Amino acid sequence: MNAECTVADTATLEAVHTAPLLRKAWASYSSQDQGGESENALVKEYLPLVRGVVGRLAMSLPAHVHQEDLYSPGLLGLLNAIRNFDPSQKASFEGYAKHRIRGAVLDELRRMDWVPRSIHEKAKKVERAITELESVLQRMPEEDEVAAALQISLKDYRKLMETIRPATFVSIHDCNDGSGSEGGFVGVHLEDADTPGPDEVTSRQELAEKIKEKINELPDRMKKVLAFYYYENMRLKEIAAILGVTESRVCQIHSEAILLIRGLARDL
Repeated sequence: MNAECTVADTATLEAVHTAPLLRKAWASYSSQDQGGESENALVKEYLPLVRGVVGRLAMSLPAHVHQEDLYSPGLLGLLNAIRNFDPSQKASFEGYAKHRIRGAVLDELRRMDWVPRSIHEKAKKVERAITELESVLQRMPEEDEVAAALQISLKDYRKLMETIRPATFVSIHDCNDGSGSEGGFVGVHLEDADTPGPDEVTSRQELAEKIKEKINELPDRMKKVLAFYYYENMRLKEIAAILGVTESRVCQIHSEAILLIRGLARDL
């Protein structure tokens, strides 16, 4: 064996050594062990899930909300996941935990009233402008063209996009979670204040296919941002580094793409 191990080799070795300890922690854990050694071991092992979920939500966080403020509710979500998970079901704990963590974080954001109605109204105005321009130009409009349509300066447009970023939040319950299922980010549910309930959605798969077609028509950079974020599960900082732009610009590209897709989806 070579004296030097690659990063992948090291990660594999760590996983091999960690797995038995993790199985032992789950085997010895019970509802009576809350706050005990086994629970602490599980929390320590899965704590990166909290950082991952909160880090990915950064794409839609408004300026006044800091990631650090969301780690506490995220940790509570992780604890609830550990305390309610049934290992005998042979389901993926990671997927279950991410769902609970994310739910706890979103509950905290809702408590903070993170997206006021006025923000949704501004987002819909931009959405209409982008959609109308796309229809006329038969391509995704440039930011200066959208600014002109809104009768504001490019500087003010960029400020506006930063303001409405939370309103372009996308529910990713149905997105690829890294398990390798097909469809990637295509089946995302474009969530806003007017989102219909489950009983009203009668042709979801058909709509998803139409949205997929629209996504394929997006400019290359937009498709990359959506693919990196929703399919590759990359964080904001990683996407910015790959594209060679600022994190703020990635957020803007993401917001414009979601607003365009949402606007087009309304017409389907």
